Amino acid sequence: MPTFQWILFVLLFAIRIMAQNQVQIADEAIAEPVASSSQTSALPDAPRPQKVIDKKFIFVLGALAASETLRITSNTLALEREFTEGAPWVTSAPNHRNLTVRNGAIFASELIVAYELKKPHSWLPGDKVIRKLWWVYPVAMTAIHFKKAAHTMRMSAPAGCTPDECGLP
Repeated sequence: MPTFQWILFVLLFAIRIMAQNQVQIADEAIAEPVASSSQTSALPDAPRPQKVIDKKFIFVLGALAASETLRITSNTLALEREFTEGAPWVTSAPNHRNLTVRNGAIFASELIVAYELKKPHSWLPGDKVIRKLWWVYPVAMTAIHFKKAAHTMRMSAPAGCTPDECGLP
């Protein structure tokens, strides 16, 4: 349970940092018109900054997190089962802490990349096209992770002798 709490803490911390960045941008956009309130009636409304973390962002990355968790869990359970059955290709049981840290870091980097792709950048050529396609990588990886997890869950023990009958340690 502590590893789950650690992953949840890291993800919430990353979302909080991203949300603070959006609040600072919004504060800067609001502070300027308030300072010159006499000129606001003459100027048309300025475009509002695009909201990066919205329902679609949370849904897509939530699905990615669920698929990665399912893949990691099914692979870990399969490796643990093979280790206890004495499979010669599994030399040790998987370390849950190392798996959690490594895969948590990978998901955090995917989250940050998706956030940066969705966020507008004035210096980036073709920014509008990139911002429209930010979801392609997370959706593709979600499908791949679900397919891998389903394959791992459908695996069965190899036919033939048991480890005791085959003389395996």
